[in-house]
Amino acid sequence: MAAGPDPANGAVSNHRRRRFDVRVVPHRRRSPFRLRDWRMSTKLATVLLVPSMAFLLLAGVQTSTLVGRTTALNDFSSQVGIGRQITAAVHQLQQERDRSAGELGELRKGGDRQAAANDLKPLQAATDKAIVDLSRAAEPLADADASWRVAFSEALEAYDQVVDIRSAIPPAVLSTETILGNYHRAVGALLDLLAEPTPGQNQPALNDAVLRYVQLARVKELSSRVRAQLYAAARAGAYGTEDRVILADLRGQQLTALGAFRVAATRKQIRRYDETSVSPMFLVATGLEERSLSSGSASPQVLPSEQWWSASQQRQELLRQLEAGVLDDAVRQAEEASDDQLRTTLLVVGGVVTVLLAALLISLLIGRSVARSMRLLRSQALRIAQVELPDALDRLKTVTGGVPRIDVAPAVVRSLDEIGELAEAFVAVHRSAVTVAVEQALMRRNVNAMFVNLARRSQVLVERQLELLDDLEREESDPDQLENLFKLDHLAARMRRNDESLLVLAGTDSTRRWNRPVGLGAVLLAAAAEIEQYQRVRIESVADVHVVGHAVGELVHLLAELLENATAFSRPDTVVVVTARVEAGGALIEIVDRGLGMSPTALVQANEVLATPPAADVAAVERMGLFVVSHLAARLSVRVRLQGGEDGLVARLALPAELLAPPGNVELDAPPSARMLAASAARGVVPQPGAARPAAAPMVNGAVRDLPVAGRPPGVGVPRQGRPVPVRAEDVLTPAAARGAGGGWYSRQGPAPVVPAAAAPPTIPVTAGTNERGLPVRVPMAQLSAVTRSAQPMTAPTRTDPDPEAVGGMLSRLYSGVRRAEAEDTTEIPVPPSGGHDEGGRRQ
Repeated sequence: MAAGPDPANGAVSNHRRRRFDVRVVPHRRRSPFRLRDWRMSTKLATVLLVPSMAFLLLAGVQTSTLVGRTTALNDFSSQVGIGRQITAAVHQLQQERDRSAGELGELRKGGDRQAAANDLKPLQAATDKAIVDLSRAAEPLADADASWRVAFSEALEAYDQVVDIRSAIPPAVLSTETILGNYHRAVGALLDLLAEPTPGQNQPALNDAVLRYVQLARVKELSSRVRAQLYAAARAGAYGTEDRVILADLRGQQLTALGAFRVAATRKQIRRYDETSVSPMFLVATGLEERSLSSGSASPQVLPSEQWWSASQQRQELLRQLEAGVLDDAVRQAEEASDDQLRTTLLVVGGVVTVLLAALLISLLIGRSVARSMRLLRSQALRIAQVELPDALDRLKTVTGGVPRIDVAPAVVRSLDEIGELAEAFVAVHRSAVTVAVEQALMRRNVNAMFVNLARRSQVLVERQLELLDDLEREESDPDQLENLFKLDHLAARMRRNDESLLVLAGTDSTRRWNRPVGLGAVLLAAAAEIEQYQRVRIESVADVHVVGHAVGELVHLLAELLENATAFSRPDTVVVVTARVEAGGALIEIVDRGLGMSPTALVQANEVLATPPAADVAAVERMGLFVVSHLAARLSVRVRLQGGEDGLVARLALPAELLAPPGNVELDAPPSARMLAASAARGVVPQPGAARPAAAPMVNGAVRDLPVAGRPPGVGVPRQGRPVPVRAEDVLTPAAARGAGGGWYSRQGPAPVVPAAAAPPTIPVTAGTNERGLPVRVPMAQLSAVTRSAQPMTAPTRTDPDPEAVGGMLSRLYSGVRRAEAEDTTEIPVPPSGGHDEGGRRQ
């Protein structure tokens, strides 16, 4: 590990290398006129004090008050301006209401409903359009004051009620007062919205402007209601019992509103109203209205409906024009006030901005220096945290040989202020982190080397133990003793598998190699032979595919771990069913057990470990089976997934097409030995056509041994050779005939005599896949015929059977020595406090 060269100077000075363990070692004098050398406190004080003093200098200027007034007047102008759309909607709604009142009077004496609906439809459409225009114009006022928004919402709700009541007009199912009351409420809500704009305090002229057009709008509304009452009576042909009272009240309110308008209106506006009131069309409507007044004892006259509607319509249009003129005056006055206030505010703000520019310029120069240093430091920190340090850790985690050189870039901030010191400290932290990572990589490599050494030593002892067991099994004739030797044989095989798991834990390949394709059925049998409860494994259907030689050993190990897990955590009276079929160009193996199962959370965690192999740690040792399966699956590109079954678990292994040998390049083995067939039949495997069937059955004390969990009906005998020998993986993958010709699996029998005829090298080179560059990975000693050929001699050497009593005495002494060793005081080895785990990776 070393620091990289400084891109600016070409090298890193010694004082910069040691910057992190001393305060500051300046190589030049700090200048008070150089901004990058100022202390952080000085920079911050300058940035904060200069604008603050400028702000305090202009604090007397009521900028905020002016801005508030400008905003209020601008909102007021917008609210007054939208009065055009409000008055237009009120006018259309008055037209529809007054016409509906006449149609209701006609319908109540038996008028045509369809004709009434057709007459009202154009007026209703015009009202709807006016409301749509009002809603569109009110969109910019969505952020207006709350009172205006509430009034607008109430107006829309009142209009919705009018829309709902329209369907009740043609059938006349509701009373006239109910229907017209909805129209009155809608018009009243719109007039209230028209009166909502408020210019704020100290604005009497603007308040009077709003009052003028509001009072005139009320005059027009009362005139419209008088028209509706008279038109309804004209269409009905007579006045109602309350019509006289209502008309008198409406005329009184009209005179009051007109008086209020004359008080608030300007002379010009009063003159325009007087001119409008003496126009011929206005006088015609007034004359007709006076005829409806009662004089003395004479009853009021019912006006002609069409004549009254035409005259009153012309009067309403004149009032509408006068209302629009008064409203335009208010809008113009509001806009002028808003513009004047905005102009005053801009002048004051312009002066404040001019004064603040000098302060902002100084602050900008200082802030730019700080910002640049912080930006460079942030960029380097993010690059180290997100790119450089993770890449370095990944390189050190995956290193297999020597530890590579990790360069640490120098700090990019070269100033002598606090930011520069922080940058140097961060680089020092980066360098320390890389140093610790390098030390951990060295420690991991040493630990892995210890694992490999211990595993190799243990493998040698286990192989010697298996050789001794082989000799004892050949010479033993007592069935009970032979069964115990079988158990020892399987325990030794499991110990050998534990050694191989340690090699996987250390990241080393297995020592067992195979140089030719092997049938998938033989691989499954070999995996079953590696576990203790092999009798409970039933292989039902296996596709006729072959596995490439370099992957056989690790695939057998992977399957053995899953089978061990399935048999250990399922009921003893059940079987573990194994099936294999071709799927999507590869092969799919399923292992189904009926046992304890796993919770959904545990299944998710286990599948995450299987998908992403974790690093070797204490948790990996506690659940070694799951750890080994995940790493072996990653090596072979096999996808392993656990799923919940009916009563247990289902383990699915998806073998890729790269692990399957092409059909034309498969070299078939010789017929399997009786030893392999005996174990196959015990597990319920149907031998292939043409294979020899043994005639003997396993005998225990002179009776046929029944295997109730071997996947066969009770009482059916299992073929077995006369002198059974426990099946191991090498026995399955290297049948008797094949071992004589050299099968490729390593042998424990020691060196064999030289065979006269040298075996030809394999037709297809044995490789362990390809590396990242696409080149084949060589398998050590796989091409040597002397190594790949079995070490068994051509003819079995003459052996002398040992004395049974001597063998029994030897075993008794061995057992006694084990018991004495257990009784002695030994150093207690601490174990983790959590529950134990079995070899398959599950908690006990």
